[in-house]
Amino acid sequence: MNDDTRQSTSIPVALIYGSTREGRFCDKVGTWAAGEIDARVEFTLDVIDPAALALPDQHRRQQSSDLELLRERVARADAFVVVTPEYNHSYPAALKFLIDSVYSEWQAKPVSFVSYGGVSGGLRAVEHLRLVFAELHTVTVRSGVSFANAWSQFDDKGRLAESSRAHRDMAKMLEELKWWATALREARRASPYGRAAA
Repeated sequence: MNDDTRQSTSIPVALIYGSTREGRFCDKVGTWAAGEIDARVEFTLDVIDPAALALPDQHRRQQSSDLELLRERVARADAFVVVTPEYNHSYPAALKFLIDSVYSEWQAKPVSFVSYGGVSGGLRAVEHLRLVFAELHTVTVRSGVSFANAWSQFDDKGRLAESSRAHRDMAKMLEELKWWATALREARRASPYGRAAA
């Protein structure tokens, strides 16, 4: 499949980094996840990194160019993969700010999660995020990928010491994401969601 064909038939997926912390581990997990998504011909990938965006430091009525760009990128995506660490049993503030900066562009689209952390593997952050995304009228995919004690699973170059289980989990999650993205895209085309939710 050439690039033009892939572009016209594929599902645009936005991979969202959840951390902006200096020296963050999110780069390793995010790079791994991006590679897994990009290897599949049914997806086109857009990596949204809040650390690379000049978002305002508080919610303001006045719009910024980076905020408008964020909304455009979320609007273009038909599906999302959120890479999140767990901070104090929940998700990072920077991720919540990014999520709250956009509204209708999230609606009627699927969201899946790749999480990492200590013994919980970031799953407590994911459970909190499911509630947040439900309020935004998204569908969260049940299957996900979780890295418990993530720092011991990746080497200095970001390679997984044992990748077979994570690869299987990611493949299952992406199959579910593809199904929901396709179904919801067709549904939005048949009947715009804003009209249905009004």
